[in-house]
Amino acid sequence: MLEISSDVIRGYNDTMILFLLLDKPSYGYDISRQIKMLTDGKYVIKETTLYSAFTRMENNGYVESFSQDAENGKRRTYYKITDTGKEYYKEKCEEWFITKDVVESFIQK
Repeated sequence: MLEISSDVIRGYNDTMILFLLLDKPSYGYDISRQIKMLTDGKYVIKETTLYSAFTRMENNGYVESFSQDAENGKRRTYYKITDTGKEYYKEKCEEWFITKDVVESFIQK
């Protein structure tokens, strides 16, 4: 199975992460697992990529982090999307449709 290059998808990591935070807060490992599952294993986000995205998005006001105890008693850092993050997500979705149209102009079918 062909895996997606991280170079190709780098600009949309934030979009994927924010999508997964739309319904409820989550933590890094769970988000990574969901991305792998939703892409049928075609994309596996690297831990360093994921946490640098969290840092960047938190600095930009798209997500907020908070600590909470998990069922196993360990402390976890959770992330939740902000209103600014929801707006950014919508912008990135609109950008994707334009990007997709542009790239498809150069794809042989």
